[in-house]
Amino acid sequence: MAKYYSKRKSETTSVGDAISDLLQQYHLQERFDEKRLIHSWKKLMGATIANRTSKIFIKNKVLFIELSSAPLKKELSMSKAKIISIFEKEIGKNIIKEIIFM
Repeated sequence: MAKYYSKRKSETTSVGDAISDLLQQYHLQERFDEKRLIHSWKKLMGATIANRTSKIFIKNKVLFIELSSAPLKKELSMSKAKIISIFEKEIGKNIIKEIIFM
C-alpha cells in the first residue's frame, strides 16, 4: 500500500498555517470546527443558557442540544436562525444546518 506525502514547502510558514494544512490533509477540518463550536457554546450563548444545557453534540451537520428548562427550549426553538448565524460568524463556515432542542 503506497503512502502519499505532500511536497515539502521551501518557504517558512506560521504554526497556524501548518496546523490548518495538516487538518486539511487528513480531512479533519470539519471535525475540528465542530468540536470548536461545541466548546465555545458557553461563550457564544452565555452562562445562563450553558448552565441549563446538559448535553450537546453534532451529528450529520445537525446540532443536538439537551436543555433542562422547557421555557428556554421554547425560546431557543424560535431563534434557531439567529443561533446558526452566531455560529457562522464565530467559526466562519457553515458547520451546522439544523438545530434540534431536546
